[in-house]
Amino acid sequence: MSDSAVDVSFIIVSWNIADLLKTCLESIYAHSTRSIEVIVVDSASTDHTVTMIRDQFPQVILLAQSENVGFTRGNNIGLNAARGQYLFLLNPDTVLLDDTAAALTTYLDANPTVGIVGPKTLNTDNSYQSTRRRFPTLALELRESLWLAPHLFDLPPSHIPLDNPTPETSHLVDWVQGSALMIRREVYEQIGGMDEGFFMFSEEVDWCKRAAACGWKAAYVASTSIIHHGGKSTEQAGARSHIYFQTSKIRYFRKHHGAATADVLRLYILLNYRIQWFIESAKSALGHKREMRQKRRQMYQEVLRSGLRG
Repeated sequence: MSDSAVDVSFIIVSWNIADLLKTCLESIYAHSTRSIEVIVVDSASTDHTVTMIRDQFPQVILLAQSENVGFTRGNNIGLNAARGQYLFLLNPDTVLLDDTAAALTTYLDANPTVGIVGPKTLNTDNSYQSTRRRFPTLALELRESLWLAPHLFDLPPSHIPLDNPTPETSHLVDWVQGSALMIRREVYEQIGGMDEGFFMFSEEVDWCKRAAACGWKAAYVASTSIIHHGGKSTEQAGARSHIYFQTSKIRYFRKHHGAATADVLRLYILLNYRIQWFIESAKSALGHKREMRQKRRQMYQEVLRSGLRG
């Protein structure tokens, strides 16, 4: 349910990164001029996240969960509680450098056919982080999923749009990264929340795909910037992060391109992990950084044992 008094609802799903979340919240309140609400869905963090929010940010709507609900379900919990006209999904390891919410809503107000937008994103060292994408195809995934593929497939990477506009220019894209994604409430009410079959990864691709099927466009907005430190929650998951990433990708293909295409991709990705396992084994046998090689072999072996079947 929307509330006309709230322009933007920030929705943050957090897990065990209290210090980065604190910096993120500080940047939101320092730069936002619109009427906002901030919702934090905490996935049963074992650090001091909950205490930090209650003590230092009492204005935050804290939805503390009793279990790790994952990125997708966590966002749906936040979306269901949000009252804003615009819904801004934001990772806890991001920092707003200016009034990002105002810039994004201004773009949406000026472009009524655009339903989803994302800002220009920088890495920790202020280098450009690509967050604008084309919808994945089997050819693109074959190119990007195998370590030798860039030498075998003469296709541009998915993060380079077909007309390759500069990241300094706002332009239409197929989808934007979920680390910072704003959606109109009317789009959310039309297509529903994220598909919780994706525990984490690929959920924003699917969301943008569903919006596009209803006639909504997505856009990259270059007039505002954020920093995204990247992967600070998923780093804690180890091999599980690889499994979540790959099974979500396969699930997307099964949903939008059929079971046969998804099975081809699954076997292809497993082949890549098998090749990497052999490479790490050979390097370990030669005594090159043996401890690191052993950890990688164990991680790849866990992925292989999963079969990437979800």
